[in-house]
Amino acid sequence: MNDHSSNNITLIGMPGAGKSTIGIVLAKVLGLDFLDSDLLIQKEEGRLLWQIIRDEGSDGFARIEERVNSSIQVQNAIIATGGSVVYSDKAMQHLRSISTVIYLQTSCATLAARLGDLTKRGVTFRPGQTLEDLYNERIPLYEKYAHITVSLDDYDVQHAVHQIQKILESRD
Repeated sequence: MNDHSSNNITLIGMPGAGKSTIGIVLAKVLGLDFLDSDLLIQKEEGRLLWQIIRDEGSDGFARIEERVNSSIQVQNAIIATGGSVVYSDKAMQHLRSISTVIYLQTSCATLAARLGDLTKRGVTFRPGQTLEDLYNERIPLYEKYAHITVSLDDYDVQHAVHQIQKILESRD
């Protein structure tokens, strides 16, 4: 790990993978700050994610998401990102340069069972696109940008946090 990346951890993965939930617990356990980039987007825009998507379209949202994620400057923090951040190479290169990027991997079936109304979660779909389509499209991107992949199909927050801690300790 390069010097300036060792203090921050960025969590990437599909909506419903547990990035925010696990991120908050991980921050408490490791004594780090917690930043949710979706909340940062909402704060900067003064709108909820689904309202931004409604008003700006998915391309407009992508530009806002890229701008916000590319300008994150924190230290000693867990950064939970939106599931679509991986569409921006600029944002991901920035996050990789300031943090260790961990991909929280879950099966499509697990996500489908866990997720409710995806539009209310601010998930952008193209017309006719299913969750499975989205999943298959994003997997190679998550894998491309991750420094570490953690498989979370037996989703239990404490177990996930413990697993991530063990991996991080083994890298020190």
